[in-house]
Amino acid sequence: MKIVILWTDAMVFLLLAVALFGAWRIRQRPHLILPWQRVAQNRLGMISLLILSSFFVIGVLDSLHYRIGLSTQNKTQTVYSPEVLSAFDALSSGLRSRTEKTYSAPLATHLYAKESIDLGDGKTFRDYPRLVYGGAHLLNPKGDWLADVSQKAGQGALAGALVVMVLVGLIAGFIGKKSRWAVIIAALILAMVIGAVVNLSHSYHVFGTDKVGQDVLYLALKSIRTGLVIGTVTTLVMLPFALFFGIAAGYFRGWVDDIIQYVYTVLSSIPSVLLIAASVLMMQVVIETHAAWFATAAERADVRLLSLCVILGVTSWTGLCRLLRGETLKLREMEYIQAAQSFGVSSFKILTRHLLPNLMHIVLISVVMEFSALVLAEAVLSYVGVGVDPSTISFGTLINAARMEMGREPMVWWTLAAAFSFMLLLVLSANLFADAVRDAFDPRMNRS
Repeated sequence: MKIVILWTDAMVFLLLAVALFGAWRIRQRPHLILPWQRVAQNRLGMISLLILSSFFVIGVLDSLHYRIGLSTQNKTQTVYSPEVLSAFDALSSGLRSRTEKTYSAPLATHLYAKESIDLGDGKTFRDYPRLVYGGAHLLNPKGDWLADVSQKAGQGALAGALVVMVLVGLIAGFIGKKSRWAVIIAALILAMVIGAVVNLSHSYHVFGTDKVGQDVLYLALKSIRTGLVIGTVTTLVMLPFALFFGIAAGYFRGWVDDIIQYVYTVLSSIPSVLLIAASVLMMQVVIETHAAWFATAAERADVRLLSLCVILGVTSWTGLCRLLRGETLKLREMEYIQAAQSFGVSSFKILTRHLLPNLMHIVLISVVMEFSALVLAEAVLSYVGVGVDPSTISFGTLINAARMEMGREPMVWWTLAAAFSFMLLLVLSANLFADAVRDAFDPRMNRS
């Protein structure tokens, strides 16, 4: 096995290291712990964090890539498979490998469309063929299906509930007293749902299969990493521009403010979709003309994903920059800023010690809201063909694939439903957590 570190993997690990370092620093400073204690008292905020954590666990597991060694006659040289897999692929190998012939509905035991079945002796008849894996253990699908599905879902839910009951003692100390029972109940429900889905996925296709027989649940789970990379890496690119230019324009004013306003006004005047599409297409030409740079198709698709993140980051910092500029213009007239200037405190210390802490509530709420917008933007861009590489599994590519499926007869609706459900859950939990963080960090709302 050969470890493969893609560019986006490195960015994900960097963000994870920064988050761990930030948590360690916060624990050393009581005044920084207090806002997060307020977040821990917010019921909706902690439930949203619980859901987001499950998404992030899947995303991190899907960022641990490797290539499997192939057996060859040459014992001195190891040849590796061109397919790049991840730790999540290894854990969900059953979902990835159990493919059917074509479409099948969620939890179905037969294909979705009738086919001609050969009976031998030259006789045929049209019927719904049995699936190779979905409900293959049932001898009488029509009579035993409901009882079997109910039994497996109940067993999985019970196993998930038992796991949460064991873990409650480990996580209860990190949850505020006001929100503790709400979070425990939410974790219990989430674990029961996950347990039921996992147990059912061993014998059925929970969200059905697509045109080529791939499990839609597996595709939806694989799309999570793409959405998280788009949201987090783009934010990492966008944040330095917005912070530096926004605070500098509001504090220094004069010609500095004029130049920065001119730059972000020009960028805001250009239609963002056209600018992103032009940049992505130019980057795609560069990638195609330098195919020798990439050892595998996964590396090529990863570079396109990273370039999309950079392009989105460079074109999306103007909104936050405008907000920070306006708030900085107001804060610089406050008494404590004028007192610091009168005592000869340097501009750098004023910016970092006085202005930035009072702007963090705006930064945090804007970053999380921007994360939600970027996840939705990827879906739109991939739908119109200027997003991620077609070989990359994402919510946008799933929705694009479902476009033709919704117009066929009978209608195939489950691919769109799966992508919509997972994307809605991710974006909604991010928005609710952003509201909780905003309320906790806004100094005007917390005087105690």
